Amino acid sequence: MKKLLFLTDFSSAAKHAAEYGYQFAKQIKADIVLGNAIIVPAEVPQAGLVAWPLEDSETLLEDSEKELKRLKAHIEQNDHSETFRPAITFASEAGTVTNAVDYFVKSQYIDLILMGTHHHGGLSSFLFGDHCKNVIDSTNKPLLLIPPKAKFAPIKKIAFATDFKNPDDDLKFIYSLISLAKQLNAEILLTHVYDGKYQWAEFEHWIKNFMVELVDTANYPNIYYRMIKSAGTETGLDWLSEHGQVDLLTMVHRQHDFFNDLLHGSDTKKMAGHVSIPLLVFQD
Repeated sequence: MKKLLFLTDFSSAAKHAAEYGYQFAKQIKADIVLGNAIIVPAEVPQAGLVAWPLEDSETLLEDSEKELKRLKAHIEQNDHSETFRPAITFASEAGTVTNAVDYFVKSQYIDLILMGTHHHGGLSSFLFGDHCKNVIDSTNKPLLLIPPKAKFAPIKKIAFATDFKNPDDDLKFIYSLISLAKQLNAEILLTHVYDGKYQWAEFEHWIKNFMVELVDTANYPNIYYRMIKSAGTETGLDWLSEHGQVDLLTMVHRQHDFFNDLLHGSDTKKMAGHVSIPLLVFQD
């Protein structure tokens, strides 16, 4: 990964995510683009519900650039190390968040998107949370979500959560994760939340063969497997995040049809709403 996009709305959560992301970028030796989507009132159907400022889009762009410069200076000012220092550029784009992300990704040749999550109530939480869900649904790039309480430490263990219902699909994302793990010199823990509804002996035989083939094919020995018995995926992954000594949780977001998403929701979106450690989302 050579270039990371940090999405910001200039909130405290976004500022924290940028601080975390700067250290992450140093660890993988990647450069940074700070990106702000300017939601122009005339382009937002529900704008009448919010007390929007009266400035025109040109003024909003100027204000965005000033804030991006401040954010750039802030995240650079405490780096006194002699190790790799990411080059930081910034860009603003008027329109919806998803359209702006698409523009940044294509024009800046982005490899990964990073944004903060909000865990508190209020209008900012509602708007940014909705944007986060939209980005999860729309982008085709890996998305790294940083919760407000996440404290940066060198990433040494990455959990890849899977139910193994789509093992062939999982493999392509596992191989992508291996590329990142090599940059980080990190272990990968394939994590399966087990509910006890199938024959364990049969699955145990299958997973042993799967792991042997994976390690041999990937030529990366630092891959392990762990089963967590839990009544639900969310509960099991919450336990892993809190007690599993994991630095990064990884999930694959698979699109559901409208009614299934409405009734049951996405496990990825549910975890994004409250996970205590950074969450890396791959898009299927």
